[in-house]
Amino acid sequence: MNALLLTQYMQLEMVEMPVPVIGPDDVLVRVRACGICGSDVHGLDGRTGRRIPPLVMGHEAAGEVVEAGANVTDLRAGDRVTFDSTVYCGRCFHCLRGEQNLCDNREVLGVSPGPYRRHGAFAEFVAVPRRIIYRLPENLSFEQAAMIEAVSVAVHAVSLTPIRLGDTAVVVGTGMIGLLAIQAARHAGCSRVIAVDPDEGRLKLARAAGATDAINPKATGAVDAILALTEGRGADVALECVGATEPIRTAIGGVRKGGAVTLVGNVSPEIELPLQSIVSRQIRVQGSCASNGEYPACIELISRGAIQVDTLISAVAPLAEGASWFDRLYRHEPNLMKVILRP
Repeated sequence: MNALLLTQYMQLEMVEMPVPVIGPDDVLVRVRACGICGSDVHGLDGRTGRRIPPLVMGHEAAGEVVEAGANVTDLRAGDRVTFDSTVYCGRCFHCLRGEQNLCDNREVLGVSPGPYRRHGAFAEFVAVPRRIIYRLPENLSFEQAAMIEAVSVAVHAVSLTPIRLGDTAVVVGTGMIGLLAIQAARHAGCSRVIAVDPDEGRLKLARAAGATDAINPKATGAVDAILALTEGRGADVALECVGATEPIRTAIGGVRKGGAVTLVGNVSPEIELPLQSIVSRQIRVQGSCASNGEYPACIELISRGAIQVDTLISAVAPLAEGASWFDRLYRHEPNLMKVILRP
């Protein structure tokens, strides 16, 4: 099969690889669409340590069943499916508690952090366990379905955030996950969502996604602007979708006393935290990791238009053009959001 292989850091090549061999509980899927995730782009140069070559990346995908293992009786060739990026064991302490995203033996498609290498979906075929596969409704295209993984990350983060009907939320960072978090927060009951981002193009997308207010921290102090919009109190909740010191400071400073901040972004391994502000104002700080069973809900939300993904897809291109699109994303080409590759 054809595959886009990270042969070494900063080097992607189209190569011939064997079709994956499936086990009795696995399914072989013909990939029809796979999105380039920001984590793939960040892993391109080795800075994250989670994309060790040689590796086929890609975990935001959808396609058609080709073959099912001996123990899989409910899927047939031609069925349209998508699948989670997290491969959980189902047996460990956390899995048995229903916390599959925290599985002690967790692997992620298209990731190789050292202890394991799990080839992903930038290829014609990928093998995945039946337990992470979900059927697609006919009204969802494969390109839309390739967005479900990103939507699930945003929906999971919002589900962990103590939102009450009519609350005001701040979303710091309006990249892909931030834009989806805006929509998810509105759907969860927030009557006001304040978007914060230094990129005017992204703030325009944030308004289109449902943000009621937009703040550019390059133009004004973000925390002061949030306070001005909330009668000096601050927002009820914040979702931080960058993962760096200053955006996190903005999220913490932008919520009211007794508010809650959910940390979704994961760029910097370590950050400086304003501890006294958190403690003295009794702020809840919550981490959010991947998703945990939200796929069916996300499929429903996209299917009936409650969360819109079409406007976030910047380009659909053949897998053979993948290296050039990775390069454009790595160089932060303006006005590029989600690029989806078709093997």
